[in-house]
Amino acid sequence: MKMLTADITKLLDKLYNLRGEDSVILSKMEKERETATETKERTTKERAALQEKIENLTEEERVLGDEGEKLVDALSHIKAEDFQTVLNKLKIDFNPDKLSEEVNRLLPKTINKVQEETKSAQDALVKVEAEMNTAEATIEELAIRKDEALENQARLNEYFDLALNGNINITRDSITSLLEKFDFNEDESREAAKIMMFPEDALFEYEDKLKNASQPGKSISEVFAEAKENVEESEVAETEEKSLSPKEELIELLTELGFDYLEFTNNDIEKILANYNAHDLKKNVEFAKEHNLGLDMFVDNIELLYDKDFEQKINQLVEIGKEPFDIYLNPSILIKYNKNDLEDAINTIKDSGLDPKIVPLIAY
Repeated sequence: MKMLTADITKLLDKLYNLRGEDSVILSKMEKERETATETKERTTKERAALQEKIENLTEEERVLGDEGEKLVDALSHIKAEDFQTVLNKLKIDFNPDKLSEEVNRLLPKTINKVQEETKSAQDALVKVEAEMNTAEATIEELAIRKDEALENQARLNEYFDLALNGNINITRDSITSLLEKFDFNEDESREAAKIMMFPEDALFEYEDKLKNASQPGKSISEVFAEAKENVEESEVAETEEKSLSPKEELIELLTELGFDYLEFTNNDIEKILANYNAHDLKKNVEFAKEHNLGLDMFVDNIELLYDKDFEQKINQLVEIGKEPFDIYLNPSILIKYNKNDLEDAINTIKDSGLDPKIVPLIAY
């Protein structure tokens, strides 16, 4: 008669775990299903956001073209000499031709960046949809695999019931073929088949120990759960969680906010880190998005990312009638002035009898 050794006990623990609801195979499938479901939900939201972004960028490209054409046309009808006296008195260098040249120079570049951003969003959409489709296929596949696993589990329990009742009439090949579906190796399958075909050697003793467990009132589900825990403890390896460096955290935040961090040089990254405040940076970028200010404004003017007065200065300019697009084309004014100096400059123009709205930002 074979003794209930540690190795045989371990093998039976594994077998008994596979008999219950907490089977490591069923649990693994459930985790995979949860992960795939989360991926499907996330990618569904990401797809909707990207579709909206592409639609907005397409409209932005159209508006830029229309408004740019109108601006160039408007400047072509303005003659600096018609305002020569006031311009000379205020020492303002206002040259419509020069402004028209600037618009013609900057507008194609700006439209091109919008087109590139649209292309990037379209590429991202393709990847997100592929990930979403994979998640949906995984969910469907897991449903089929779970049905098969439950059928295999039912057969395994049937074999055990026959063995424990002393009526086992299943061939060794039938048992080993079934156990192969549970990822048992050849040696394990052979040994398990022996145990089930000759239950008096070890199976009866194992079953008696379960029934006479030291903790009274223990259910078979609890026994299966303990077996699962024993199996998992022998398979799971410990991993150490790695923390991100400040630079990695910054790059992660920039990516999250919609930037391609490769557009920033190492000097740019170091400069941002030297003045880094995640809250201010995120607030400035989100505020810019709300006012349809292109993100490339930050790429070309790093200081604006960590400018604590950024939001207030934009509001000051909007309050006097400046359009966000006008501010976008003249970001230097946001760098040139802090909020107090900008307010002084606006008041100076007002005190001179001029409307700050019609004075070009380049003249501030």
